[in-house]
Amino acid sequence: MKIQKNGSAHWTGGLKDGKGEISTQSGALNAYPYGFATRFEGVNGANPEELLGASHSACFTMALSLILGEAGLKADSLDTKAVVTLEKVEDGFAITAIELNLHGVVPGTDEAQFTALANKAKVGCPISKALASVPISLNVTFG
Repeated sequence: MKIQKNGSAHWTGGLKDGKGEISTQSGALNAYPYGFATRFEGVNGANPEELLGASHSACFTMALSLILGEAGLKADSLDTKAVVTLEKVEDGFAITAIELNLHGVVPGTDEAQFTALANKAKVGCPISKALASVPISLNVTFG
């Protein structure tokens, strides 16, 4: 099976005074604005790092749901927040770390098994695999 999805960006102007728009194939984002201030100056609005964090959180959480099911478990709730770190490095900027923060309520398991299954999902989710060059940590809260 091969699935292809797309997202796109449109930009006009210079780096600091320019304006961008992000869109997704599904229409979930349609010409959603972003720019220098939302990425580097803390102004509210979209930026590539938060979109990456949302994608990674969603992928990881779905992978964990699959792994739980394979273990005969079903979550009451799984909440994941991915903190994506963008830092100035020698040759520009780079994503230097991603921290997955997971809180789960899963009947029929304990914290040790849940943590082991969550680590399996962290390694196995497609977004984690695509980001293999970035250190990815996992913090688990159970119950």
